[in-house]
Amino acid sequence: MTRKLRSNFVFACALATLSSGAFAQAFSEAANSRSAYTNANLSPAQDCAALARLALHEVLRLTATPVAADGNVPAHCFVEGTIDPEVNFHVALPAAWNGRFYMIGNGGHAGTLPGAAQRNQPLDLGFVWAATDTGHDASKEPGASFVMSNPQKAVDYAYRAVHVTAVTAKAIANAFYGRPVSYSYWNSCSNGGRQGLLEAQRYPDDFDGIVANAPWSDQTGFTMGAIWNQQALATASVTPGKLALLAENVMAQCDAVDGLADGLIDDPRACTFDVATDVPSCAAGTDNDSCLTPAQADAIQKVYDGPRDGSGRQIFAGFELGSEQVVPGANGAVSSWMNLIVPATPDATPADLNLALGTMRYLVPLTPDPDWSYTEFDFDTDPVRLDRWSRLADAQDVDLNAFRAGGGKLIMTYGWADTVLQPMMGVDYYEAAAAANGADSSDFLRLFMFPGMTHCSGGLGPDQNDAVTAIIDWVETGAAPDLLVAKRIVNGAVTRSRPVCPYPQVARYTGNGSVDDAANFRCE
Repeated sequence: MTRKLRSNFVFACALATLSSGAFAQAFSEAANSRSAYTNANLSPAQDCAALARLALHEVLRLTATPVAADGNVPAHCFVEGTIDPEVNFHVALPAAWNGRFYMIGNGGHAGTLPGAAQRNQPLDLGFVWAATDTGHDASKEPGASFVMSNPQKAVDYAYRAVHVTAVTAKAIANAFYGRPVSYSYWNSCSNGGRQGLLEAQRYPDDFDGIVANAPWSDQTGFTMGAIWNQQALATASVTPGKLALLAENVMAQCDAVDGLADGLIDDPRACTFDVATDVPSCAAGTDNDSCLTPAQADAIQKVYDGPRDGSGRQIFAGFELGSEQVVPGANGAVSSWMNLIVPATPDATPADLNLALGTMRYLVPLTPDPDWSYTEFDFDTDPVRLDRWSRLADAQDVDLNAFRAGGGKLIMTYGWADTVLQPMMGVDYYEAAAAANGADSSDFLRLFMFPGMTHCSGGLGPDQNDAVTAIIDWVETGAAPDLLVAKRIVNGAVTRSRPVCPYPQVARYTGNGSVDDAANFRCE
């Protein structure tokens, strides 16, 4: 892999949620000025069909199909294959190539390959695009049950599948165009963010630039957090109305702590909030949406506090103030905590608990236990049970020297109001990595925390941003991102913009102009 081309490229992406399987990459800003930055002028050196005859390491199956241009989808070669034992992958190679390789990841426990919507826009911009299902088919082996058929699939899911797919896809691109890939980029969210961090940690030569959005960096810590929440909330019924009441009181107390009452909590750690005293309490014998019972207040406080052992020591971070916010949805107002706390139907399992159960039943034990219940978890004795899986799947290695030495750049993003993953897992990882890699670690590593943003995107705050242009400019021109401009877009119109500064800097209002205009803020 070389790092020699110097050219600019611009696009923006929107990311789907952790539970969606594979992440939709929706490029928006690029469509208006495509010719200005793609430089997609490199042509194939051989026929598409010839790629099916390539002899590639561990590849068991390979097909290559030429696809004619259709509207905004350019002519391209579509390659499908399987890497031993069952790592399925797709690669799309445009007829006019910009020299770059672009790969996206998977949500949750993976097991799906993204469709045309995820690859067509990168193709239109001249990228070679690739993705993998990480070695199993979720429609046949749902959740993490894939380990029942072959234990190797656990390793493939944890980290191997992304690496072997990246190596294989670039070998295919090199053969197709008769020249090596110039730059390689990773961009994904949630589990895809975890995959990106593991690439930087385990395989530092795979990618030149990595955007890890809301990375599920501590999968085992999250698992304990989801179990903790469910144990706390199992006997305390919390309705959408009560969550709306909670959100209203949190915002009233925390909004202006940063000096600006703008409907956003800049950094929830700066606000002191006690559920039992700062939310109206129900009188004895009553229980309605205008108040919280003592049991409900206690359960919600535990969600904020995070899992603890019997001595009160925090085992993992809780959710942040502001994550309980009520966000307008397609079918009316819906609480961001609804998937976490209250399932869609009475008999359904909350989304976070569903992920935790899959991990605990199939990935943590050497012998899967499909009947394991969250009620069995003991926070004094059981955390150590997750250590083996943590070593495989958690992206906790903060030694990024090899990635840095090769010229690699890493951007992390997180929403302070994330309702699926605990934002402090991103902050904690960044702070540890920054300390471990020296005072000048910002030369290759930066974190951007978005006030009011939920999981990957959405929420009350500006969330749409262009971290991918930032990583490409950083890798290819050395221009480090001093800020990301976030936009809130409603019905196609920008209703608010705000600079998001490299952590620990924050955006502060200058005192002049609209608080909805990023131009009126500066990083401090």
